Amino acid sequence: MTTLALTRHTKTIDDMSQGKGSFTESILIDEVCAGNEKAMEILYRKHKNKVFGVVFRIVGAQNAEEVTQEAFIRIFRGIHKFRKESRFTTWVYRLSVNAALTFVSKKKPHNVSDEVLNSVPASPEAFRDNALANTLDKALQELPPGYRSILVLHDVEGLGHEECASIMGCRVGTSKSQLHKARKKMREILNEKGVDRDYFKS
Repeated sequence: MTTLALTRHTKTIDDMSQGKGSFTESILIDEVCAGNEKAMEILYRKHKNKVFGVVFRIVGAQNAEEVTQEAFIRIFRGIHKFRKESRFTTWVYRLSVNAALTFVSKKKPHNVSDEVLNSVPASPEAFRDNALANTLDKALQELPPGYRSILVLHDVEGLGHEECASIMGCRVGTSKSQLHKARKKMREILNEKGVDRDYFKS
């Protein structure tokens, strides 16, 4: 990229940081790769809720902030490797899920408080029903990490199986199979808690 182009993009970034104008994510990524700290801040703000939401439901409330920070460290350290052949959001999810799974493989699960659960960014409609949302999030923490990941990506974040498979590094058929098993296990957990939820029927 030429010096003139970088200067023009930097001005656009400056405008955007002040709430003016807009730019493509591709330009934003180029600016981050060039070391533009304002671009890093904007990229962080743009994706932090999604990253935190996914991480939270995999690692639990007490460790979500720590793992979210680790996910963004991986994102910014590896962003120069992103080849723009897939959606940037898919790549961000992949690094976030990997960071979360690495963490839970080394740590014992913690209890999740209602107070912290209520502070999580809003999820799709099925997860917005107050008391039920808390029960669902607690039940998620009882699932094996792999089941937890596919359920969060597909049923909470609303991603298709192709994208889920890309994020988790598996085949589409495996993604579908894992989701079926995760939903079955989730139903068992919810039934034990006295919740009969048609949403989790395969």
